[in-house]
Amino acid sequence: MQYVKLGSTGLDVSRICLGCMTYGLPDRGVHEWTLDEEASRPLIRQALEAGITFFDTANVYSDGTSEEIVGRALRDFARRDEIVLATKVHGRMRPGPNGAGLSRKAVMTEIDNSLARLGTDYVDLYQIHRFDPQTPVEETMEALHDLVKAGKVRYIGASSMYAWQFAKMQYTAERHGWTRFVTMQNHYNLLYREEEREMLPLCADQGVGVLPWSPLARGRLTRDWGTVTERSSRDNFGSTLYQEGDHAIVDAVGRIAAGRGVPRARVALAWLLHQDTVTAPIIGAAKPQHIEDAVAAVELELTEKEIEELESPYTPHPIAGH
Repeated sequence: MQYVKLGSTGLDVSRICLGCMTYGLPDRGVHEWTLDEEASRPLIRQALEAGITFFDTANVYSDGTSEEIVGRALRDFARRDEIVLATKVHGRMRPGPNGAGLSRKAVMTEIDNSLARLGTDYVDLYQIHRFDPQTPVEETMEALHDLVKAGKVRYIGASSMYAWQFAKMQYTAERHGWTRFVTMQNHYNLLYREEEREMLPLCADQGVGVLPWSPLARGRLTRDWGTVTERSSRDNFGSTLYQEGDHAIVDAVGRIAAGRGVPRARVALAWLLHQDTVTAPIIGAAKPQHIEDAVAAVELELTEKEIEELESPYTPHPIAGH
């Protein structure tokens, strides 16, 4: 495993981040394909043994049970000061007008709930899961700053939004002397590269670490186009992210993987890892092979010709994932 600085901070993270949306009680959320605790723990342990030190979850994943499962596993298998633990806030966690969003009340309430579920007194990276147009930017940024000063949060990050929204939040924090975001967790992979237009140049200019979610395009980059899996057949959100013309890119991944004699996932992840702006792709792992492929991708060097073959079929997409 390789390790890099998280954006312009002094924090070291593994080049692969284990995304933990896969882990949680299936009957406690919208994802029926999640793994319960017994099935999740061996995968989390495998990730640690492979050198992955970076773990990302969210309060909304399986109604908080992802945080509970991940927290218990990390306490049992790792030292707290040797891992980097990230979670998120924004989504609805309870009924009522203040049960979601990025108001000061919601942020302050949800960090305490997340810390209790994770079984820790701080998180390394606390991320806003989406932009909240109903809450003043100043209110959110000051609340996040106060969490850092209280010692409950080490760094703060953001997730999918427009570049102008991210720039506005960063400027607001800087103008008031508050803590700025150090990461952007955005939708970025071979099938969706719209982030290259504005968000990635902004992150590069500002020294912000990039943590792509869905680096394998919900698995579409790992199999023949049109193949249906149990998860994809139920993934209503994922079905809105890509388009029919993307099959040419999937075919290119297949050709290069066959020529290399490696699984397609390694090629698709290696392409992301070749992007200068990318710190660590956030991979989901429901099987041991998923972790093995992700770790192996760190060492896979693609040629300029292979990169051109992967990138050339791309066509513009509607904005998706916000």
